[in-house]
Amino acid sequence: MRTTAQPPYPAHWEADVVLRDGGTAHIRPITPADADRLVGFYERVSEESKYHRFFAPYPRLSARDVHRFTHHDFVDRVGLAATVGDDFIATVRFDRIDERGRAAAAPADRAEVAFLVQDAHQRRGLAAALLEHIAAVARERGVRRFVAEVLPGNSRMIKVFTDAGYAQRRGFADGSVQLTLDLAPTAESVAVMRAREQRAEARSVQRLLAPGSVAVIGAGRRPGGAGRRVLAALLDADFPGQVYAVNAALPSGWTTLGGAPAHRSIRDVEGPVDLAVLAVPADRVGAVLEDCGAHGVQGLVVMATGHTRDEQRALVHRARSLGMRILGPGAFGLINTAPTVRLNASPAPHLPRTGRIGLFTQSAAIGIAVLDELERCGAGLSTFVSAGNRADVSGNDVLQYWYEDRDTRVALMYLESLGNPRKFTRLARRAATAGTPVVVVRGGRHSGGASPGGHAVPAGGRRAPEATISALLGQAGVIQAGTATELVDTGLLLAWQPPPAGPRVAVLGNAEALALVAHDSCRAQGLSPLPVTALDPAAAPADYRRALTAALAAPDVHAAIVTTVPTTALPAPDPDDGPAPSAVALPAPDPGGPLRAAPGPSGLGPGDGPGSHEVAAPSRPHTGADAAPSGTGTPHASGPGTRTRGPDPRSAPHLPGPGEGGAAPPVPESGGPGPGTPARDGAPDIAAGGAGSAAALATALHEVAADKPVLVVHHAVDRLADELHARGIPAYPSAERAVRALAHAVRHAGWLSHAAAPGRVPAYDDIDAAAARRILAAAVTDGPATLTAKQTTALLDAYRIPVPEARGAAEEGVDTVVRATVDPDVGATLSFGLAGAPSELLGDVAHRLLPLTDRDAVELVRSIRAAPLLFGWRGARPVDVAGLEELLLRLGRLVEDHAELAGVELAPVAVAPDGVSVRAATVRVGPPPARADLGPRRLPAY
Repeated sequence: MRTTAQPPYPAHWEADVVLRDGGTAHIRPITPADADRLVGFYERVSEESKYHRFFAPYPRLSARDVHRFTHHDFVDRVGLAATVGDDFIATVRFDRIDERGRAAAAPADRAEVAFLVQDAHQRRGLAAALLEHIAAVARERGVRRFVAEVLPGNSRMIKVFTDAGYAQRRGFADGSVQLTLDLAPTAESVAVMRAREQRAEARSVQRLLAPGSVAVIGAGRRPGGAGRRVLAALLDADFPGQVYAVNAALPSGWTTLGGAPAHRSIRDVEGPVDLAVLAVPADRVGAVLEDCGAHGVQGLVVMATGHTRDEQRALVHRARSLGMRILGPGAFGLINTAPTVRLNASPAPHLPRTGRIGLFTQSAAIGIAVLDELERCGAGLSTFVSAGNRADVSGNDVLQYWYEDRDTRVALMYLESLGNPRKFTRLARRAATAGTPVVVVRGGRHSGGASPGGHAVPAGGRRAPEATISALLGQAGVIQAGTATELVDTGLLLAWQPPPAGPRVAVLGNAEALALVAHDSCRAQGLSPLPVTALDPAAAPADYRRALTAALAAPDVHAAIVTTVPTTALPAPDPDDGPAPSAVALPAPDPGGPLRAAPGPSGLGPGDGPGSHEVAAPSRPHTGADAAPSGTGTPHASGPGTRTRGPDPRSAPHLPGPGEGGAAPPVPESGGPGPGTPARDGAPDIAAGGAGSAAALATALHEVAADKPVLVVHHAVDRLADELHARGIPAYPSAERAVRALAHAVRHAGWLSHAAAPGRVPAYDDIDAAAARRILAAAVTDGPATLTAKQTTALLDAYRIPVPEARGAAEEGVDTVVRATVDPDVGATLSFGLAGAPSELLGDVAHRLLPLTDRDAVELVRSIRAAPLLFGWRGARPVDVAGLEELLLRLGRLVEDHAELAGVELAPVAVAPDGVSVRAATVRVGPPPARADLGPRRLPAY
């Protein structure tokens, strides 16, 4: 008997996927070796589901059916299965057909598709995931349309097709619904896929952060080990669920360990276990993982280190195949401070206070340091995830969770590697525009391109240049901090305060020296500080309240920095000695009263320096259950015994922003203290720096309700940080730290303004895309290649990019360099700089991610340091910047339209006063790279 050879197995079709409920499954092609699995699967399917599949009672599969459903050529007949463990839980197949519905071969581009999902796994999103994957396979094999017949009563399957987002047609014939789907990805199908991806990945993280029960495997019999510390932390946090201790060497007769029910194996635990913390050596993790899978555990925290890359890959693959996700290896653990969860599955000694900050770290040491710094600042957390090597659960997954988490207002992330930069920037941009800024510190960014040991990175280990990654993160709205301390400082501000609407900052305080440090720091960070407002060293809380009220009422103030230091009261003087100061502090009190304008560097006006422009940004008032309550403040007194200096003549005039106008509100009369007057009787003594003074000062500052951010810099004022944080005001131990955080917030507010009006991608009607396709099709035949000079000129001319042969070379001007690069991990980027030393020696190059809008082009040209050379520097004639911007837009459109383009270099591009011309060009082409971001959904495979 003649047998047909089995075609090569398409291993690249295999994928791990996250399902709607957060569980995982493995999708792979069906082969002849799956005959028994297919029969067992079919036996577990209900009679109703079988009827919906075959349109008739079909209790069992015949031998012919089994052969047909397991033998495929992977071209005209393809079958895929979703598996958990070694069992099928769902299948899908397509058979190529002609226009009459008969079996056919290529080049026929239609196929009939059919699904079957085991009843116990329905409503988990399996059919939707399988449709994405079988559609991708079909497109690869030249199938352009799916047809399906569905019984009218099978509403769930009809919904799978109609909700997929593909262009489709629907009819009714012979008692069944006839559906036809065009398989070309559409904007709607990509949006549907990404929405499903977000819900599934967020749910998978939620299962880790909000488990109903936790087992600590490897909890020692004596206190001190990692497992016992985690066990104690869970119990001390009052975790409301069940906690189990597992120790393989548990002595006979022991039923508890460290206050929790104890067992020798997780298989012995009678109840369900949602989360298992594995505090066992690396060589035992594999065996424990199998036990957890058999027990139905949903997620694992692997604390051990020392796995090889192959061992790590095998652990992740096995865990996903069993429906579990892994945090680690090398994970520090998980924390969720929500009152209904109170999870501390980490060695951290206690559960942090509840707050609005979400924290993700890859380094356990950095995680510990950031937790400690937040504690010192009086701040709290919503959730904390320490992923170690992030072999499975990554920062992208946690961003998906934070996107819909109402308790997280700002995301802090310490990253040592980026496994999928394209996806990360997309998720970070979405989070930031939705009101959850993402602040990142990247470790190892100057390590020469090597990934940290054990960290999961895409196969090949390629990393995009640091400058490119940094520019793309900035374009996506990611706030890039330089240190872990800066990460915390920025998070404290963004978690509680509204975004500043511009760069003008009021600085006030009871120590002129400290206020001047804050003023100078603002200038150094590109902000525009107003003249310092100095309070008396012995100023009372009411004085701070009045001064802050007056400062924030000014329309040309966008934020305020309050500085305060403790002072020491002196004993009462002898009446014969004359008047004495009320306190000793720096500086000495001004006889003019508690509020005065100290001479200092001027504010910046338009054109005075960087950061002088005003930025429109949405305001975010204090709202929500944990927002600080608003109060009313009284404008600063101007009554007897007080005086306020007029504006510093060196300061810039106020330029009203949108909706602003007129002067500050009038200052009502009220009795402020006179010259040299000490704090009023009965008022808390701020000078003493005690707990009472801290509470009074914090209350006074909080009572000044405003939609402008307020930051406090304090030196050695007892409990002030705690009191301020309780009222939603961030406190910093140094002026430099506060100003850096404020500068990040100002730049982020500017980015939000840009994101709200990003510009448009021009639609040119003079391009010849068909001609460009013909040129590229002729060039891409045997793999990567470089176009000839003639091909290059023709390609550029098809998009009306000026080349010497077509437009004539410019005789004078500024030589520039324009490059377009397509990176499978990052995406297509456009780079711009001046030719020669500025770009090659100084690295003065700007980058933008495609597609490029008209606003992007304007900013790209102006973002390099050497940009003044284009605009008439030192009396030179300005060059044709508008023509340069149009060239950038046309090149961006060319690269976006044709996936065969691997890279384009235009060097030099001569920009003259009367035109732009490409002097030389190089174009690299190749087969279009796979676009993982266009689907189907799959977890990273490393």
